[in-house]
Amino acid sequence: MRICYIGDADNIHMRKWVIWFAKKGHDVHLITDRPAEITGVKIYAIGNKKRNSFFNFIKKILQTRKLVKKIEPDVLHAHYAFGYGTFGAFANYHPFVLSPWGSDILIEPEKSKMVKFLVKFALKKADLITCDGDNTVEKMIRFGTDPKKIHRIYHGVDPEQFSPTKRDKKLKERLGVSDSPLIISTRNLDLIYGVETLIKSVPLVLKKIPNAKFIVAGKLVYDKTVEKDYLKKLAKSLGVINSIRFVGSIPHDELPYYLASSDAYVSTSLSDGGIALSTLEAMACEVAPVVTDVANNRKWIKDGENGFVIPLKDPKALAEKIIYLIENEEIRKNFGKNSRKIVEEEQNYDKEMAKAERLCMDLIKQ
Repeated sequence: MRICYIGDADNIHMRKWVIWFAKKGHDVHLITDRPAEITGVKIYAIGNKKRNSFFNFIKKILQTRKLVKKIEPDVLHAHYAFGYGTFGAFANYHPFVLSPWGSDILIEPEKSKMVKFLVKFALKKADLITCDGDNTVEKMIRFGTDPKKIHRIYHGVDPEQFSPTKRDKKLKERLGVSDSPLIISTRNLDLIYGVETLIKSVPLVLKKIPNAKFIVAGKLVYDKTVEKDYLKKLAKSLGVINSIRFVGSIPHDELPYYLASSDAYVSTSLSDGGIALSTLEAMACEVAPVVTDVANNRKWIKDGENGFVIPLKDPKALAEKIIYLIENEEIRKNFGKNSRKIVEEEQNYDKEMAKAERLCMDLIKQ
């Protein structure tokens, strides 16, 4: 099958899709305005450095249309409804698959009437839609999308890559946290992920567990209005900067070692579509999760059984759950084991991609 994707080549969600299909022997092409080398995938760069200009947007539409006509794929598949999904919709090529990620349906359309129009246009043009979140499905249906077109494909995690066996004592030594309980957040630093709630919880945790250490990974990606070092400045103002390791964006192949070496995982996000991939990766590594009550988190994390679900923007509640997990090792480990079992049985990367492959093959036959 020749499949042409349209998406962010530098994003792990997009990379996971194209890498799987390329390894299965499909002829994989990727049109992107964020080019990055991917083994076995033909990359086509569109647009220019003036990323947010109207003329650049139109240029990307025209370049995408021309490239799709040249490639002549069996399936055209765009990831993210606004932007890449719009480019795919204007290519006027079928069969056309669209995969919203969450914010492109839940948040972006509320910013302007034009964005909402373009998202609805992409949804209408799609012959098949894949997504992983109940909230995303509900919003698409409110936009007038035919429910019969929507299919669930979960992010999925490779349980061999993300495993508790990746626990790394040397990594903890390098980070200077060898003898400390370790709490990790791997969400990006944009406001939508609410990482400041974690920073504000740190002083409360340290009152009970003075030697606790925190890893804050990720980077600012979309929220250009946020000052780059605002979280570090917040940590300094609270007097907890020495207890936090700001490690930036962790390469995906190194991430399992960071997660498996931690004792608790935190996601303070204010919005998600389905459940965050980063949360599933932590669960696969048997790290007990503490997450905010958004999207489908309660579907995958049963409060008090394999983790905790807390209110949004509540540092006190977060600190209480972190302290409880650190002080109750047996419960913490049971939460981790229960979480990994869920990932193995219901969020297996290979099985989810195989489902997507079957959907594409059926679409071609139709």
